[in-house]
Amino acid sequence: MSRTTAERNIAGPNIVGPNKEPARIADQLRRAFDGQAWHGPSLLELLEDIDAVAAAAKPVPNVRSIWELVLHISAWDAATLRRLGGEKCQPTGTANFPPVPKPTEVAWRRAMSEMKRRHDRLVKTVAALPESRLGDRVPGKRYEFYHLLHGVTQHELYHTGQIAILKKASAQLRRS
Repeated sequence: MSRTTAERNIAGPNIVGPNKEPARIADQLRRAFDGQAWHGPSLLELLEDIDAVAAAAKPVPNVRSIWELVLHISAWDAATLRRLGGEKCQPTGTANFPPVPKPTEVAWRRAMSEMKRRHDRLVKTVAALPESRLGDRVPGKRYEFYHLLHGVTQHELYHTGQIAILKKASAQLRRS
């Protein structure tokens, strides 16, 4: 029985070949980030209508801004790429949560562009991994790449949920 395009998009790609699992993980990373996520809006879908002012806003006291979360997600995509390249890498301090620059539209577009570029590179790198690589230990860690790559997907979804809440809180503040 042949599936329609919509059914394939819901069920996932028909992945065949020697690197099936890395391709499936890459597909989940992509869906969480830029669309067709099972749970609802992807990260980029949530950020479509966000400008620099909204991204830098802190509608909830003592909670990070959308911009801070975008920079953090980008930092962890970069860290994951470095780990896949064989480096020991554990972002801390400003490497983990880079400082937000002066909130201008140019700076916001730059942050978004950098995050997209890093994420695209991560998805392509993961998709090209040999399946055997998933069982290799992450440099300096007690877990394998399989665990790391699923964790990165979960991490991005976690922060996507935070961004959704921040958007709602900002909208409520504007209405009141």
